[in-house]
Amino acid sequence: MTQSAIPRPFQRVLTGITTTGTLHLGNYVGAVRPAIAASQEPGVESFFFMADYHALIKCDDPERINRSRLEIAAVWLAAGLDTSRVTFYRQSDIPEIPELTWLLTCVTSKGQMNRAHAYKGAVDANVAAGEDPDAGITMGLYSYPILMAADILMFNAHRVPVGRDQVQHIEMARDVAQRFNHLFGQGKEFFVLPEANVEEDVALLPGLDGRKMSKSYDNSVPLFEGGAKGLKDAIARIVTDSKLPGEPKEPEGQTLVTIYDAFATAAQRQQFRADLRAGLAWGEAKQQLFELIDAEIAPLRSRFEALMAQPELIEATLQAGAAKARAVAAPLLAELRQAVGLRNFSAPAVVAAPVKHAKAALPVFKQFREADGQFYFKLNAADGSLLLQSSGFAGGRDAGQWVARLKREGAAALAAAPVHLAPGINNAAVLEALAALLAAEAE
Repeated sequence: MTQSAIPRPFQRVLTGITTTGTLHLGNYVGAVRPAIAASQEPGVESFFFMADYHALIKCDDPERINRSRLEIAAVWLAAGLDTSRVTFYRQSDIPEIPELTWLLTCVTSKGQMNRAHAYKGAVDANVAAGEDPDAGITMGLYSYPILMAADILMFNAHRVPVGRDQVQHIEMARDVAQRFNHLFGQGKEFFVLPEANVEEDVALLPGLDGRKMSKSYDNSVPLFEGGAKGLKDAIARIVTDSKLPGEPKEPEGQTLVTIYDAFATAAQRQQFRADLRAGLAWGEAKQQLFELIDAEIAPLRSRFEALMAQPELIEATLQAGAAKARAVAAPLLAELRQAVGLRNFSAPAVVAAPVKHAKAALPVFKQFREADGQFYFKLNAADGSLLLQSSGFAGGRDAGQWVARLKREGAAALAAAPVHLAPGINNAAVLEALAALLAAEAE
């Protein structure tokens, strides 16, 4: 495979999250947790995006889409997505994506779109119901694979983690990329040919009734919705056999045990099975399962609730992510416009020699100890004005750890940090200062 003309030190991995609902425990175990872990591996440059243009194909309820965008972004941030390491953005904040979609549409054959699984499935369903083959089918559904190709090719992702049902879309993206490179590249490869990363070994949690966990089956365990009580109530409804307390129970094949395994250590799994075989009551087993899951989920739930109470923090984080994404997308799209003939008529401007400027002043964290013996930190803007002040800490190390978290995590840390804003200062000003520090460190 011919590589892109632009050398890249990392392998790019791109993950899209459709924003049409709320996430449940199965989504967390099967998608959120492993994706965040993978993003922390060395040599990986990760792009995570909220696929809100895709959501318009499936949903025409504006309030549901908007609420879903907010909740899903909050879940990813609360679960530990490190926005200093990854690029996290909304699809709709990147205007280069719909423009690239059109450029790709103009080189994509209709016959290829006719073979797309989603379109064929909708046609087959209409025919089986005695309807017109294209009844209720929008151009959004029909052209969905081209928008997905634009999502991937815009950032020249090398790998795209997908389920097996999405492999066809990655193959279509490769075909479209090859066709565009051939027609307009003149020896230059604008697009990397992406590979589908089929996640065969991803843990799929069963629902309360043993089937695949899905809201459409009404068998899902909520992630944060309803708090600890909602989690406990759902676990109480997990279907088990009729063995009484004291009777030996066979753990293998039990939904409750499968869910337990997704959160337990090897030693905990072994002990849980031994206890069930020794007659542990199902009610007690469910209580143990609740305590195990809640130990992991409760801190995330707390951060989620803090973020949901301050949507401006999520907005600022996504806007910062969009700026990072557009820094990649805009130069590539400029090249593509030139390649297809959408060029400026004016003569090329003479490029002046770069002028070296003194480095701009940056915001700064300051740590100090007060007369009360407590340690504090504050964040000053570049002009020296106060942005925020911390509460007191017993040790300087504790204060330093919070400074490091704020620099590294931005909005996700600010939502939980023991700080108060200076009079007249809002969260946006603080996030702008944190972004400036992060950008300077990256340079």
